[in-house]
Amino acid sequence: MAEFNIGKHCRIDSCHQNDFLPFVCDLCRGSFCLDHRSREAHACPEEPVKKEPRTTGGNKSYPCSFQDCRRKELLPVACPQCGKRLCLAHRHQDDHECEKLEVQKPRMTATKELVQKIVDSKDTSKAKGRRGAKSSTTAAKVALMKLKLHAAGDEGLPQAERTYLQVYLPKDSKASSQPMFFCSKWSVGKAVDYAASLASLKNSNNIATAKKLRLCHPQTGEALQTDHTLLSLLSHPETPLFNGGDVVLEYLENRSSGLDASDYIRQV
Repeated sequence: MAEFNIGKHCRIDSCHQNDFLPFVCDLCRGSFCLDHRSREAHACPEEPVKKEPRTTGGNKSYPCSFQDCRRKELLPVACPQCGKRLCLAHRHQDDHECEKLEVQKPRMTATKELVQKIVDSKDTSKAKGRRGAKSSTTAAKVALMKLKLHAAGDEGLPQAERTYLQVYLPKDSKASSQPMFFCSKWSVGKAVDYAASLASLKNSNNIATAKKLRLCHPQTGEALQTDHTLLSLLSHPETPLFNGGDVVLEYLENRSSGLDASDYIRQV
């Protein structure tokens, strides 16, 4: 009867056990039984190659210079404006309070006075020297009656939902202002888009790097929050808008929070 040559004998002379599933050493490539499979058990003559640990930049790390931050980076991260070394979390100017960050100039008193002068010069119904919320409310009621005669808007809007505003157009526009009406439930952002359409203005508010069309308060010059509704601004406790009042539409830089004197170089 023929003999079958199955498996291999253990290479250890004192063992020489025939193993049907022999173990092959990955260094010396010898075949061994279960008892002698480890390198120590069969005294493997081959030494394993030691792998050098991978290092980046000589295993150097770069700590963040921002106050109380203990983070480190394997690669240097520097602010291109102030040159400080930072971590990824503080790499933007706003995040590390960069000393080179352009800070908006405080609102000048002259700006408010100039806004009021422009608005008054365009509306002869406002007597000189009027001040205070009560006088503004009365003037707005008078202006409202006039606006309703000439304002442009969506004729499908119910009268109860209409907000009438005298919109002062950007300084480079052909016309200085235009009466319009909007839905009081609309957000300021939607009102801006609608006003731009009525006045045939370029509207690049969907482009991140372009100047943005913003509605601004006629007395303070502050840009109105785009997510606020017109209805909420009409009932604002401190600086309300008025149905029949004024609002300024102007192109502003992305970081700008409102108008400054340079936005009012108009013919008055």
